[in-house]
Amino acid sequence: MRLVEQAHLHVTAATHAGRSGKNNEDSFAVSAYQLDDGTPSVLAVVADGIGGHRAGEVASELAVNIVSQVISESDGHQPQMQLAAAFRAANDGIFNQAQTSDGQHGMGATCVCAWVIGNRLYTAYAGDSRLYLVRDRSIQQLTVDHTWVQEAMEKGIIDPSMVQNHPNAHVIRRYLGSEKAFEPDFRLRLGPGETDERSENNQGTPLKPGDLLLLCTDGLTDLVPEKDILATLLGSKAMRASTQALISLANQRGGHDNITVAMLMMPWATAAFNQSWIDRLRG
Repeated sequence: MRLVEQAHLHVTAATHAGRSGKNNEDSFAVSAYQLDDGTPSVLAVVADGIGGHRAGEVASELAVNIVSQVISESDGHQPQMQLAAAFRAANDGIFNQAQTSDGQHGMGATCVCAWVIGNRLYTAYAGDSRLYLVRDRSIQQLTVDHTWVQEAMEKGIIDPSMVQNHPNAHVIRRYLGSEKAFEPDFRLRLGPGETDERSENNQGTPLKPGDLLLLCTDGLTDLVPEKDILATLLGSKAMRASTQALISLANQRGGHDNITVAMLMMPWATAAFNQSWIDRLRG
């Protein structure tokens, strides 16, 4: 693939350290490419570091850089295989780096990736950084958190109402930097009740004009639930303003963690959609 300056999607991204005084251990990158056959693509990667004393910052930066580099060196013809290779390389790179310093030992990173080739969406992720799809004035979480509470909910051990303040809410089950053999999660949940196999088969799903993809770290979702994310998007005048509004809302509610938001929006190709929604998001 060839790196290009102009993306075929509308793109914006921002990060903030939050209000706790902690170092910003989030990282992100959004890159535009063109395949050999001329097909445009955009890769967005968001990572959240795990580990103190700046080790989390190192891990998240490695995650974003390695995933981006591996994808940039691919041809884009087998996106799921290439995303798997990129995440495995990032996992090994973080783990190997962690062995070189006592201060970095045990570091890791959550990571979520959205790769849009033409109008088709491919995803890969690990941890509790999330990807949402905003379509037709509704919002859908496409990823599944790799946390203790998510597993407990799926097994009926705890009720969803117990998740918010549960002491194990941030116990991560899968992350980059693990010593164990690593595979990213390819489940792409387009609807409730889907089986894992059906969700994985959603890879490459076509995006519609006006679809908005939102990638974020848990610094946002811990404090701003889905309904408030959607309301903020609907109430903002432009994508960049939406990004800053979401970060500001998380900070207003405590800002106890770093906050990173990246958005990709498919261009509108028809006037058949709600014009006010177009105007607000395109800006």
